[in-house]
Amino acid sequence: MTRQLLPISALLLGTALLLFAGGINGLILPVRGSAEGFSAFSLGLLGTGWALGYISGCVATPRLVALAGHIRAFGVMAAFAAVAMLLSLIFITPTAWIPLRALSGFCFAGAAMIVESWLNERTEPASRGKVYGIYTMVTLGASTAGQMSLTLGDTTGFLFFVLAAIFYCLSLVPTALSSSATPRPLVSVRLDLRSLWRNSPVAVMGVALIGVSNSAFGTLAAVYADRIGLVLTTVALFTSLPILAGAAAQIPVGFLSDRIDRRKVLVGIAVVAALADLAFILLTPENRMLNLILAAILGGAIFSMYPVIAAHANDHAPEGSYIQTSGGLLVVYGLGAIIGPLVAGVGMARLGGTGLFATTLAAHVVLIGFAVWRISVRDAVAEEEKSAFQVRPTMGISTPETASLGASEEEAVAEADAAGDPHPDTASEERR
Repeated sequence: MTRQLLPISALLLGTALLLFAGGINGLILPVRGSAEGFSAFSLGLLGTGWALGYISGCVATPRLVALAGHIRAFGVMAAFAAVAMLLSLIFITPTAWIPLRALSGFCFAGAAMIVESWLNERTEPASRGKVYGIYTMVTLGASTAGQMSLTLGDTTGFLFFVLAAIFYCLSLVPTALSSSATPRPLVSVRLDLRSLWRNSPVAVMGVALIGVSNSAFGTLAAVYADRIGLVLTTVALFTSLPILAGAAAQIPVGFLSDRIDRRKVLVGIAVVAALADLAFILLTPENRMLNLILAAILGGAIFSMYPVIAAHANDHAPEGSYIQTSGGLLVVYGLGAIIGPLVAGVGMARLGGTGLFATTLAAHVVLIGFAVWRISVRDAVAEEEKSAFQVRPTMGISTPETASLGASEEEAVAEADAAGDPHPDTASEERR
């Protein structure tokens, strides 16, 4: 295993630095904005801006890389991400922060795609699964560490804005020093909504609705925790624990979904999420421990839904469309993620903290109703025809290149055959 990891260790380090900066970026803005008295609506728009920028980055980066090359494009992305953080420190106002957050999302998506393309290039076909698993752990650990680092200093000063900018710049180093050949062109996102819907209505509707709920919670959870009086350490835990719980929950959820109708598993998870939403609304907890427990339950549910939906979509997708299907679902998720923080921000402005969970509850109830209806009109996929369930990074830190990296050797070859391209390993050898 050491022999397999050594060639990609620098790129994994670059990923860790990038995600560490992204973790700081994602939490310092709502925490500082809340302290500055920004409205919940304005803070919700930060999430909407991020989603717009992130999806735009996923769509535009392949073209930018084709024009400028991988290293130059990555340098531009990291530089502008650092600039966006520093400008957010200079102009502490929602009018500036919303477009700067969109710029951060664009740059973060582009930088992540470029690093992932390098990893994809350097990974031997036989070790794809192991490398993808390690990459997933690195992204989760680095993002969580970035969030938790806010407990070590003063969030009302300049420290964490500068620290995030520093780590964005440091993420440049591994790719700049990489001695590998230029990777193949990046995966282009192609949204064929009609084809996605024809293959699986549950996947399209489900991924849009969890885009609404997950982005609303991911953007405004820190604002909710801050405004009910939780201390900063608890606020950081309130945003980090759900992600960790979601990652852990994917193991038993995947076990179940490989053995029974994935739509029934999705309904079960959505019911748990809806019950957690109701608990926040009806109990209005102020106790630290109860808030953390409910947040972990909610996170375990909402952050384990996407892999079930993706696996269900791939059960119905034609052969050779694994990466295209995953990229399309990512864009649909992004459309929901644009709406979620905006609606939740309005809800919190009018209803207080319960407005956040009223938004997520509505999304989960609609998801349950739609999935139950689809179960009644369409038979489940036979077990022998199911694709393999795959543990995935939380949405918001995954890109179309993540799907390419996570594809098995057989899936990557089938995708290349369907597109009429050389096989990935053959193309890689030709460039060397």
